[in-house]
Amino acid sequence: TITNMGAELGATTSIFPSDEETQKYLIAQGRGEAYRPLMPDIDADYDEEVEIDLSDLEPLIAKPHSPDNVVKISELAGTKVDQVCVGSCTNSSYMVLKGVASILKGRTVAQNLSMTISPGSKQVYEMIAKDGDLAFMIGAGARILESACGPCIGMGAAPASNAVSVRSFNRNFQGRSGNPTANVYLCNPFAATAIAIKGEICDPRDLGLDFDLPDMPEKFLINDNMLIPPPKDSSKIEIRKGPNIKDVPLPELLRDSVKGEVLIKLGDNITTDDIMPAGSTVLPLRSNIPAISEYVFFNIDNTFPKRAKEVGGGVIVGGDNYGQGSSREHAALAPMYLGLKFVLAKSFARIHRSNLVNYGLLPLEFMNKKDYDSIDQGNLLEIERVEDSVRSGRFEIINRSKDNTRIPARAQFTEREKTVLLAGGLLRYSQEFHKNPKQAKV
Repeated sequence: TITNMGAELGATTSIFPSDEETQKYLIAQGRGEAYRPLMPDIDADYDEEVEIDLSDLEPLIAKPHSPDNVVKISELAGTKVDQVCVGSCTNSSYMVLKGVASILKGRTVAQNLSMTISPGSKQVYEMIAKDGDLAFMIGAGARILESACGPCIGMGAAPASNAVSVRSFNRNFQGRSGNPTANVYLCNPFAATAIAIKGEICDPRDLGLDFDLPDMPEKFLINDNMLIPPPKDSSKIEIRKGPNIKDVPLPELLRDSVKGEVLIKLGDNITTDDIMPAGSTVLPLRSNIPAISEYVFFNIDNTFPKRAKEVGGGVIVGGDNYGQGSSREHAALAPMYLGLKFVLAKSFARIHRSNLVNYGLLPLEFMNKKDYDSIDQGNLLEIERVEDSVRSGRFEIINRSKDNTRIPARAQFTEREKTVLLAGGLLRYSQEFHKNPKQAKV
C-alpha cells in the first residue's frame, strides 16, 4: 500500500528491506528457497530521514479529487456516505480481508449505502471462502466482486450522481470512478468498513467495533490449477487477434526541425486520467490505439482528437506536475498516434515523462516558468536543430505566432534516453537492436 501510494504522490519507487517477515511470507507461499536478505548498505547516505511514531498517528482520509488531499478523518465526521468500496490493488490481501470480515461479522451495512469488496487474487478469494469470512461479508450486505480493478477504474460500481463514495483504493481523480460528479474519498480498508456500518464518515475508533487483524498464516493455499506454463518450444504459438486488437503504432522519426500548433494549454497537476480517461466506455479499447485515441482529453476538451488530426499533430502546453497519477502508457501512446510533436510544461511527473520518451515524444520544461504565460492556444511553435538539442538538453522554442519570440527550454536526458528518442522511440530502438545487437547503441 505504501509503495503504491508513493508512486501516486510522485516517488519514482519505494524500497523496503527484505527481512524475516519477507522470509516468513515466502515460506508460507511455498517459495522459501527464493528468500534472500536485502538491507541498506551500512554506510548508506540519505538526503533526508523522517522518523514516524505510529502510535501518534490517527486515521486519515483523502478528499476529492486527489490522493494527496489528505486530512484527519475526524474532521469530516458526519458526512453522509452513499457507497463504500474495499479492495483494489492496494488493500485486498488475505490478512486485510480477514480483518474486514471481523468487523462485518454479525453486523449489517447502513441502509441506503452499498458496499463492494474486491479480493486481491484467486488465492485470497478461495481462502476467505474456506475460512467462512466470505459468508460474514455477504451476510452483512456487501457485494463481492471479481479480483480485478473494477470500481477503481470505473468498470462497474460507478457511484450515483453527486454521490459520496469512500474507497480503500489508490486514486480518486475526478471522473475516474465512472461518474464525473461523484465525490470519491480514500482511506484505509478498516476505516472504510466502519464507515459502511455507520453510514457516514467517522473516526473508526469512536465506534467501539471488534477488530481482529490476523497474523500471517503459516501456509497459504496453493492452487495453481488455472496457470498454464509456457512451452519449451514457442515457435508454433499463434497469437490470435480479434477485430478490437490492433498492432501498436510506431512514432515518426524525429526530424531536425519540428513544429506544431498548441492544441491545448493546461494548468497544474494534469493527471493521466485527464489525458486518457478510464471508465467502461474507454477501457475496452486499450488494445485498439486508433479507437482509444478518440478519447484523448475527452473530459477536458472533446474536440482535441479531431483538431489534432486536422493539423497533423501539434503541441501540448502544461503547468507543473504534468502527467501525475497512474503510469498508464496510453496517456503517451494515444497522443503520439494523433501526431503529437512535444509537450512543453513547467514540470513533469516522472513516470509519464519516461513514457513520453519511450514513444519518441519530447518532454520539455520551461527554463523560466513565467514564459508559460507568453504562449496561447493556437500559437505555432517550432524547434530547430532538434538532434543537437536532444544531445545537449538545451532547447530553443520559437513562437512563430508572436514575432518569432524565443523561449528557452530544457530536458535532462540520460544517454540511453537520447538514443531512444533519436531512434524514434523504444519500440523502434528495440526492433533495431533485435536486428543488429552489435550496432545498436545503448
